Amino acid sequence: MFHLGCFVSFRPPVWNNPLFDNADAESWPEGDIYLHLAKQYDKAGFDYLMFEDSSMVSDIHGGTMEADLKHSLYAPKHDPVLLAPLLADATKGLGIITTVSTSFTPPFMLARSMTTLSHLSSGRIGWNMVTSSEDRAAQNYGMDELPDHDERYQRADEYVDVVKGLWETWDPDAVVLDKETGTFVDHEKVHTLDHEGEYFKVRGPLNALPPYGGQPVLCQAGASPRGRDFAARNADTIIASAQGPEAMKALRDDMRERAEKFGRDPDSLKVMFVVTPMLGADDAEVARLKQLAERPDDVRVESTLGHLSCLTENDFSTFDLDAVVPEVTTNGHRSTLENFLIRGKGKTLREIASTWGLDCVPLEGTPDAVAERMGEVMDFVGGDGFLITGQVSRAHIDRIADGLVPALQARGLTRTEYTGTTMRENLMAF
Repeated sequence: MFHLGCFVSFRPPVWNNPLFDNADAESWPEGDIYLHLAKQYDKAGFDYLMFEDSSMVSDIHGGTMEADLKHSLYAPKHDPVLLAPLLADATKGLGIITTVSTSFTPPFMLARSMTTLSHLSSGRIGWNMVTSSEDRAAQNYGMDELPDHDERYQRADEYVDVVKGLWETWDPDAVVLDKETGTFVDHEKVHTLDHEGEYFKVRGPLNALPPYGGQPVLCQAGASPRGRDFAARNADTIIASAQGPEAMKALRDDMRERAEKFGRDPDSLKVMFVVTPMLGADDAEVARLKQLAERPDDVRVESTLGHLSCLTENDFSTFDLDAVVPEVTTNGHRSTLENFLIRGKGKTLREIASTWGLDCVPLEGTPDAVAERMGEVMDFVGGDGFLITGQVSRAHIDRIADGLVPALQARGLTRTEYTGTTMRENLMAF
């Protein structure tokens, strides 16, 4: 069997595509569309929803905020940490992973928020560990620019050590509730951390209970060499993008080798590959849906290059669309830039931007056909699962939960029920 997750943002769902009902275009901040998502994927046995996040309105593309806001790329976007308790309350087994930046949030604050959420969700909360990649975001937190790419990961390693240390400042049996002595917590079982490192000085202890059911699940998406080391050292699950089964297998094998070098059991690191299934009752419907889903080339190009400009802080509007992309570097999101350039090798910028996406393998067809293909790919790759993404809409969600998942379950490829009570237990069940 393999795992299923969902990659999503707390932002406007699809609103200008004739393929989908746009009923949630205005009401999305109230969370109803995300409650539908959570309930459906909880019913389907997904391991988790992973909410990415950022904290900027970018003006890199074209020197204005137009592309970002026109295509709702990075704004508007609401805080998924505050959405998590609502989703957890409406579900029974589904995990909720929220993104918090190690560059902007003090580790004590993060440790306290996550342990609180772990109790509110009965152990179904996770943290997506990001270092952030945009100077525009840094400028919202009193910084002019972010440190160098690799230094951000060096700092993040220490950050994670501090957070884990704070979670461990209470012994498991520290709460005694001894009515005879009037003692709620045994003070000898709560300890200071006294961390003094290169980047952080944190006394501790945490003034909250340790996390429910053990440490929250840690997630990571960095694919640069330094990012991979960070993930291999700290993460329980990885958001992965690689083009084709061979590249997927190579990435997973590399991550497992890196985990072993850090003294870890490689099976404790679940690599989840990004896909966007296109499902229809038959091939004719799939073709119709694909045609409806396609946007005019100029719209897709502008949206894609706006996205790349935001993440890499290179203004792609200044490049010739009909020429091969020049040498481009970034102190921002290196793995996304590399993925973009590798997939478009030898093509013009317009050609790349017209077709680019993070999908690892194309998945188009009936639920049975797509389920069969997912099984074949995962059997070749060796594990660990797929992270389903795409435009958020009730129709897309329902096609996955009510069409694809039953086809996967019928083949014995995904779970039919949760066997654990916490996200960690379910994620490590196989």
